[in-house]
Formats: sequence, structure tokens, C-alpha cells
Amino acid sequence: MKVLKPFGPKIAVTKIPLKIINLINKEVDLIVNNRSRLKKSDYSKKLVGQVKQEIRLSNSFVKKYLLKFIKINVKKYIKKSTNKNLKKINLKSFWIVRQYKNEYNPVHFHGGHISGVGYLKIPKNITKGTKRLKTNGTIDFIHGSKSFLNNSLYNHNPKVGDMIIFPNYLMHTAYPFKREGERRSFSFNLDIDKKTFDVFNG
Repeated sequence: MKVLKPFGPKIAVTKIPLKIINLINKEVDLIVNNRSRLKKSDYSKKLVGQVKQEIRLSNSFVKKYLLKFIKINVKKYIKKSTNKNLKKINLKSFWIVRQYKNEYNPVHFHGGHISGVGYLKIPKNITKGTKRLKTNGTIDFIHGSKSFLNNSLYNHNPKVGDMIIFPNYLMHTAYPFKREGERRSFSFNLDIDKKTFDVFNG
């Protein structure tokens, strides 16, 4: 795991094991191909994404296959960032984003204390476009204003297996792309113990 500090808030970038990627993709495909499950799992009304589908995975699936992996990595992130050992991690929400050609996620932030995004499918040559700046299909994290010796943006070109962990308040956006195919990712929000999170009363 690398912990980056391109600007104020620290960001962790790590890798998701292929076994977990395959398990999630299989579960999503099962939901998508079952009309009643898809309707029951629809999460789009709670989110801002201008995308085809946003799907909430069941608590039982997340607890069985994903929670341990998420907790291990969030603990590492906090330890490397603050040198503190987390006592409590409570997963609030976990959902899938299915993004296709010309769709996007506007600038937004999350609830909870810590958030994360992981990448499950990426179309080939997703960043391809007519401009020199290759932002198609990428994610930007935004903090503050551009100034001397201070970048306000951190751009990440996602690859299958990437997972990024960041503080919930960090503004971010996923850009549209022009290629055919699905850009599939997951997102999560969680709470940690108040003593670690509340820097003003810690």
C-alpha cells in the first residue's frame, strides 16, 4: 500500500486480490440478470451518479467476502497516516457503479468518516480522446485551490484491481468516456472510532 499526499488529505492506493474481484463481478452479474433482485438492489435514488446502474450489495455478501479485506486496508491506511491503531470500523454502505459511454459522476463527497473506491472492469483505451489531456474515464480528487507549490487535483487513471481509500469529505468526480463497454467500480463508506476521527477533541 502507498499512502499519497499530493495535497492536504492523505490518499491510500492499494490492490484488490483477483479472487475478490471475480466474486464481486459474479454477484453483480447474477443481480443484473434477475429482474426482481435488480429492482430490490437498486441504489441509484440515494446517489448522485449520472450512470446506468448503481446497485447495493447485500450485507451478508459484503460481510462474508469483503469486510475483512476492507478493514485490514483501512487499518493500514490510518496507521500509516496517523500512527494510530483503529479500535472500531463500522461499514455503513457498499455499492456498485456501472458506468457506460458518456455517463459520469459529478463532483461530490461521501458520508461516514472514511470512503473507498475499487475498480472491477475497465474498457480498453478508456482515456482515449482528441485532446492531449487524458482524463476520459479517470477520477479526480479535488482539494483547495491551485497555488504555488500546491496542487489542487490528484488524477487517477483506474486499472482493474486498484482500490483508493480517502477521507469522506474529499471532493471527487468520475469523468465520462467515449469507448464502448462497462466501467464497473464499487464504493463504500464507513465510520471509525471517534477518538481517531475527531482531531479537535482527541
